[in-house]
Amino acid sequence: MASADIRDQILQLKAEKNALILAHYYQPLEVQDLADHVCDSFEMAKRAREAVQQTVVICGVVFMAESAKILNPGKKILIPVMEAGCPMAEMVTPEDVIRLRKEHPDAAVVCYVNSSAAVKAVSDICCTSSSALKIVRSLPQKKIIFIPDKNLGAYIARQVPEKEIILFNGFCPTHNRISESDVLRAKAAHPDSVFAAHPECREEVLAHADFIGSTAQILDYARKSEAKTIIIGTEQGIVERLRCELPNKNIYSVAASFICPNMKKTGLQELLNCLENEQWEIKLTDEEIAAAKQSLDRMVSI
Repeated sequence: MASADIRDQILQLKAEKNALILAHYYQPLEVQDLADHVCDSFEMAKRAREAVQQTVVICGVVFMAESAKILNPGKKILIPVMEAGCPMAEMVTPEDVIRLRKEHPDAAVVCYVNSSAAVKAVSDICCTSSSALKIVRSLPQKKIIFIPDKNLGAYIARQVPEKEIILFNGFCPTHNRISESDVLRAKAAHPDSVFAAHPECREEVLAHADFIGSTAQILDYARKSEAKTIIIGTEQGIVERLRCELPNKNIYSVAASFICPNMKKTGLQELLNCLENEQWEIKLTDEEIAAAKQSLDRMVSI
């Protein structure tokens, strides 16, 4: 079936079923173009909560759909590809958190939103990449267990020397594979550029950044920057989006390998199948939702 025909069917089904389509910035552009909103993971959950629609399709990875379900227990939350997991989220288990709590009973557990509902349920508070510093600073505890991303945790630790940050050995494989040599090579190829990087990158990569921020913050930085050439240190989807939005600027990826394979599993056909069959619904028990919601609610309150 031609892409145009699939697009038409998706739009027709979306209208018939009064469904809301939300897509993450790392999704293929063809999926982003059909979404009602394109945003980061936590913004997706909030958009779902604010929506009048009772059926919400999350074009992203599983933890994003779980977060949407936690904040919207009465709505039908669908994901086009159930196999689209997040490797970093899968690196940490509830048992890991419980073990760390026993080893450090006086520490607070700060859980990056890129984690499962089960891990959120045994954490004290969630954070996003943009709110992590504010969250850590707000806590009265001097000792913080930060899970699961060691790179984001280390980035926060460098800014709060007054606190002891205990890192878990988790990471985003896509961000973590970018090396300092990748950055130096890109900067040499584009000497008049600025470099914007995501804090999920390694410390030696961030050391060369002109700006460090979340996906939404990198987008905002690129839009407002006076620089004509910008190297992007996050997933290729941001590069593609900025090239469309900013045709008068030169936008480059720091490395050709900066692609999240799980984010690219969702295409037009998968989105059509999801709407047609209403398959891959996210289901959590009331107990699971109540437990996980506490850490998200604490984050929102701060």
